[in-house]
Amino acid sequence: MPDVAVDERLTPAAPPQDVNSDLGFGAVVSRESRARLLNRDGSFNVRRTGLRVWESLSIYHYFLTLSWPRFLSFVMVVYVATNALFGLVYVSLGDGALQGAEHLDAMHRYAKSFFFSVHTLATIGYGNVVPATLSADVVVTLESLVGILGFAVVAGIVFARFARPVARIVFSRNAVIAPYRGSRAFMFRIVNQRSTQLVQLEARVLLARRRVPGARTADREFVQLELERDHVVFFPLAWTIVHPIDERSPLRDWTEEDLRECDAEFLILLNGFDETFSQTVHARSSYKVQDVVWGARFASMFNPTEDGVVSVDIRKLDDLEPATV
Repeated sequence: MPDVAVDERLTPAAPPQDVNSDLGFGAVVSRESRARLLNRDGSFNVRRTGLRVWESLSIYHYFLTLSWPRFLSFVMVVYVATNALFGLVYVSLGDGALQGAEHLDAMHRYAKSFFFSVHTLATIGYGNVVPATLSADVVVTLESLVGILGFAVVAGIVFARFARPVARIVFSRNAVIAPYRGSRAFMFRIVNQRSTQLVQLEARVLLARRRVPGARTADREFVQLELERDHVVFFPLAWTIVHPIDERSPLRDWTEEDLRECDAEFLILLNGFDETFSQTVHARSSYKVQDVVWGARFASMFNPTEDGVVSVDIRKLDDLEPATV
């Protein structure tokens, strides 16, 4: 069996890695996964199978993390469908079930029944259409209960969505490797998309790369990169996070092609304290080799103002310019 070529720059003679250095992905995922470990939006690239739908689905968590447009669309569809269903039930009770909707053709009777259902579900009760039979009263009672429970559930989820602290930290589209203080540095930029105040923001950057260059299933090495500054007390503006590529850096002898062959990925983890909610918030992302621009630097985001107040143009977060030594 031929020998496997392990890159000597990965310091094979060094002590074994900390078992926690892979951030919890585990040996199998780290070795077998051929995709990025972390997506740009912070989600994990691991697929879970073997569970039935109701075992793996958390409805409450699903609606908390669903985007606002999808959540509101879902509520609207369920609301209309519920009223449409109860409208059909009222029509099926017969012509005299609803006083004020009798002696109408099928289409107009269903329309009256649908809007009567809307009034009942929302507890409006205009009174122009009223139940006239026992069966109609029973359905009205059932629909009123559905309406009370439904509005309580939706109100609770809406409150939880507003009350849940979520970090809206935006990462620059690209990271760069550019000249820095007589050498080079790996850099990326972040901004707080919200107007909330984040304090004690901490950054952690790890380099994940395969120990055998070119191998698709070789073990990954996880190396924490030393940052010029790994935390800031206040985060009102933008922060360019910098890893100097000096004699202590694991990137000191590596080229873009070397990192590509080792399937390198830069894993980013951020933790901060949100003053508004008095809770800790998190954000994460990653950069693959194709996301790293060599020989470029970030353009300035600061705009001069006449009143002396510092202005930052968030639209320039991703702007790059050629780096000069």
